[in-house]
Amino acid sequence: MLDSAPDIQLVASVGDGAAAVDAFRKTIPDVTLMDLRMPGGDGFSAITGIRRHSPCARIIVLSTYDGDALMKQARRAGASAYLLKSMLLENMIGVIRSVHAGLQFWPAELGTPDRTIKDDLTPRECDIIRLVACGSSNREIARQLGIGEETVKTYMRSILPKLGANDRAHAVAICMRRGYLDLLDLP
Repeated sequence: MLDSAPDIQLVASVGDGAAAVDAFRKTIPDVTLMDLRMPGGDGFSAITGIRRHSPCARIIVLSTYDGDALMKQARRAGASAYLLKSMLLENMIGVIRSVHAGLQFWPAELGTPDRTIKDDLTPRECDIIRLVACGSSNREIARQLGIGEETVKTYMRSILPKLGANDRAHAVAICMRRGYLDLLDLP
């Protein structure tokens, strides 16, 4: 696809997060396309490394995951755009040009990444739901996190309405769909 655009030149292609940061430092591209899932560190770690080197770097996140939580996380990490891999054929060249011009691209069908909404989970709530997704009981979660079992129940009572979930299994399913659990290594 990039070869079809005479004004776009590919300067590097790498297979892992550490190599992405290294390639960025060597080539200083105008725009970086960053996959979220790759060996050697996830895309968010690579974005952080690139932004540490060049705070104004223009980065387009590529993902197969259409959860709004991942898009928000990409925005917080410093990305300028979020493209689903299913959108590449029709949008990639235009989004690259737009980001190069200083614009941003956030797919409307995934929500608005700037919006603070009541259903955003806190980091601790994400820890809890991750452990629920691993099959841990409230007692096991309490032990693993060093908190009381009643505290775990309080967190769950907060998580369920935030997500509009009926029960723990429904909460896990919603979190998987929205991207809260996509990048975690679940057994």
